[in-house]
Amino acid sequence: MKAKQMARGKRKDAELPIFDAELIDMPADMRWREWMNRIEAVLFAAPKPVAREALVQVVGRTASIDLLIDDIREGLRGKPYDVVNIAGGWAFRTRAAYADAIARSATAPDRLVAMTQDEAMVLVSIAYHQPMTRAGVSEVLGREVSRDVIGALRDKNMITAGPRSPAAGAPFTYVTTKDFLSHFGFNSLRDLPEIEALEDAGLLRQPGGDVSIPVAPLDE
Repeated sequence: MKAKQMARGKRKDAELPIFDAELIDMPADMRWREWMNRIEAVLFAAPKPVAREALVQVVGRTASIDLLIDDIREGLRGKPYDVVNIAGGWAFRTRAAYADAIARSATAPDRLVAMTQDEAMVLVSIAYHQPMTRAGVSEVLGREVSRDVIGALRDKNMITAGPRSPAAGAPFTYVTTKDFLSHFGFNSLRDLPEIEALEDAGLLRQPGGDVSIPVAPLDE
C-alpha cells in the first residue's frame, strides 16, 4: 500500500508543470517584456496589493522589480489607470480624473466602509498616534472609548493588536492594518495627510451622524 502511495505521489509530482521564472534561454528584450507581462497579469488578477516577494516568484530574483514597474508605468502614460505603491505592495488604480465617469456608470463595487462617528474618531486617533492603548485613545478624545468600538474596528480589519504597552498591567496597544493603508490608497503611514486635509478631500464625510470612508482616488 505504501509503495502504491509513493508511486502515485511521484506521478503527481511529475505532472506538475515547471515554471520558468528566470527565462534564461530567452533573448534579453523578450525576457524583459515577458516579465512585464507577468507582473501586469498578477496585478490585474489580484484582489489586493501584491507584495514584492510575490512578484519575485514570477520573475526570479535577478530581475529588478522596481525597474519593471517603472517600465510598466511608462507604458501606461495616457491610460486611465496606473500602477501605484499601496500598503507596501503594488496595485492597479484608476486615475482621479475618471472618478466621475466611473461613478456615473454605476459599475464600481461598493467599497465604502460604513462607520459610526465614534469609530471614525477612534480610527483617526490610532492612525496618527499608534501604537495606542484604549485608555490612550480615551485620553486623546477626552471621553471613554468602549471595547465595542475597538471590536468593531477590528471586525472591519482597520486595526489590529499591537505590542503590549509598558504601562502597568501591560495592556494591548492597537495599530492600523495593511487593509487600512490599501483602503485609503497609502503606501505607508508616512503618507498620512493632516486631518484637515482628509476632511477637505472628502475622505471623512458625515451624513446624518455616521461617517462613510471611501477609497481615496489616485492623484495624477
